[in-house]
Amino acid sequence: MEVYDITIVGGGPVGLFGAFYAGLRGMKTKLIEALPQLGGQLTAIYPEKYIFDVGGHQAILAKDLVAQLIKQATQFNPTIVLGQEVEELERVGDVWKLKTAQEEHYSKTVLITVGMGAFSPKKPPLPDVEKYENGKGVDYLVHRVEDYRGKRVLVVGGGDSAVDWANMLEPVAASVTLIHRRDTFRAHKASVEKLRRSSVVIKTPYEAKALQGEDRLEAVTIINNKTKEEETLPVDACIFALGFTPDLSKVARWGLELKDDAIVVKNFKMETNLPGVFAAGDIAGYDGKIKLIATGFGEVVNAVNHAAALLDSSHRAQPIHSSARSDLKPMDN
Repeated sequence: MEVYDITIVGGGPVGLFGAFYAGLRGMKTKLIEALPQLGGQLTAIYPEKYIFDVGGHQAILAKDLVAQLIKQATQFNPTIVLGQEVEELERVGDVWKLKTAQEEHYSKTVLITVGMGAFSPKKPPLPDVEKYENGKGVDYLVHRVEDYRGKRVLVVGGGDSAVDWANMLEPVAASVTLIHRRDTFRAHKASVEKLRRSSVVIKTPYEAKALQGEDRLEAVTIINNKTKEEETLPVDACIFALGFTPDLSKVARWGLELKDDAIVVKNFKMETNLPGVFAAGDIAGYDGKIKLIATGFGEVVNAVNHAAALLDSSHRAQPIHSSARSDLKPMDN
């Protein structure tokens, strides 16, 4: 059997940066991703959503950030396994066995960066909502902004995704209306301010009450949850940006300590309760946790460096700066 120094479970932005950093530390690295492509939620859910919390970028489309992270992560030639979901994690002697439906993988250390795990969209409690899914007017995320060109769009929600998508669709769609059940938004202040300066029609505190249409969505009835006033909006598309429900059922079977839909890490080394198993990114939980991509980047660097020190005590957890490595060359654009 082939044994790796570190196996990263999860190919989202944090996992990709971890694969790069493990390569920088000279570790034999494998990355396993359940989806058929790298990028995690950024690719599967938010490819055309702007990311604002990554250093060096005023704003960058999620798909463009993923492309850069993949280029960075693959320069040290890690083994990348796509379309395999880790079902079992078992200690075998002095290595870990990661079992998927297709094969078994062996590694001296494991780094879990699966974000929120498997996820499914939160759906509104409306009759026949499924009738309008699959290209018939009801969406839960925006894959391609261009698909909404010239359309009348209703966005439902008050978080970052709802506000960001409304802002992104405003110059493309014929019209954009955003409704939120509260008067205040949970989204970033700058994004909300941009929304208020735009042509997006904002209605609060409103909720969707009913969907109408024969073969596809034609209108949505909304209701003011304070005055009970109702209004029917003719629409071509309705995006319910209500968030996603995490599913950590598989992770829960690995023997890891979980709390509040996250893996508990014991210390700044990002160690879990299992020896040689680390966690970073949104899946890692501790008091005071801030769930940002930027946070995950810092956590995964800590995890990789301490995994390297665990494998070889002669290696310092504190690495030399990458600028001191004469063998590194700038990547071509």
